[in-house]
Amino acid sequence: MQQVQIRQEAVRPKRPLKSWFDVRKRNMGSWAFALNRLTGMGLALYLFLHLGVLSLLLQGEEGWNQFVAIAKSPIFLTLDVVLLFGLLFHGLNGVRVALVGMGIGVQSQRALFWTLMIIGLVLLVVGGFLVFTK
Repeated sequence: MQQVQIRQEAVRPKRPLKSWFDVRKRNMGSWAFALNRLTGMGLALYLFLHLGVLSLLLQGEEGWNQFVAIAKSPIFLTLDVVLLFGLLFHGLNGVRVALVGMGIGVQSQRALFWTLMIIGLVLLVVGGFLVFTK
């Protein structure tokens, strides 16, 4: 019984939240999960910001004009590309995690990760181009 308790103490980090993002001396999977956590929190934060910006529409025509001015600003467009990155990374990495969880691609996780990330990069470049040109 005492050995089990010692093992749990050795495995359990002193600062669990900090260890969520500590990827030093870890493999690619640790980086993928840490970035997945960050993008998930970023997407949750974006939801609240999005609702705040949309609340401008409650002001009628003047609010609509303010919304359009904000939506066309270079900073907002850049944040749209950052949002697109977060959506693509979080979603595609989630697909990888789901597939591996179902036993598909367990032996080739690294190749699956990089394949999905290349697909995501292509979609990000195309999406970023469309954001700034339309």
